[in-house]
Amino acid sequence: MKLDRYDLKILDILSRDGRITKSKLAEAINLSVSPCWERVRRLEKAGVIEGYGARIDPAMVVKRTPVWVQIELATHQAASFARFEKAVAETPEVTECVAVGGGVDYLVKFETDSIDAYQRTIDAWLMDGLGIERYFTYIVTKTVKRTTPSLDLHDEVS
Repeated sequence: MKLDRYDLKILDILSRDGRITKSKLAEAINLSVSPCWERVRRLEKAGVIEGYGARIDPAMVVKRTPVWVQIELATHQAASFARFEKAVAETPEVTECVAVGGGVDYLVKFETDSIDAYQRTIDAWLMDGLGIERYFTYIVTKTVKRTTPSLDLHDEVS
């Protein structure tokens, strides 16, 4: 999908303020409301805009223990990766997982009720034969920074 300067401005603004009104958005990009809103709808339909939501501080809602884990699989075949990624997708305590290069295969973030609950999940994964060769657990002692990244399209928009 080819994005023009208006699309990029829309994305930049919405990435910082998803609750902006139609009229304020249109004014900010110097278009009338109707064409501006048509562009937003087109970006949504194309999947460029995946959705809207509130950033919620989990500690304000329920006590959760965040744990990061480095995981290395025993074999590096497509079936091994698929089996592990399926388990990740089916584990509600996993809130984030990325495949990485550089000696480990995955970084996985768990948010559980306790360290014991986290360890029980890891133990179940090991028993399920997911092919985990080695894992390293990192208990989060404090969150230093947590934001939703802005697209920062100012250079592209100018």
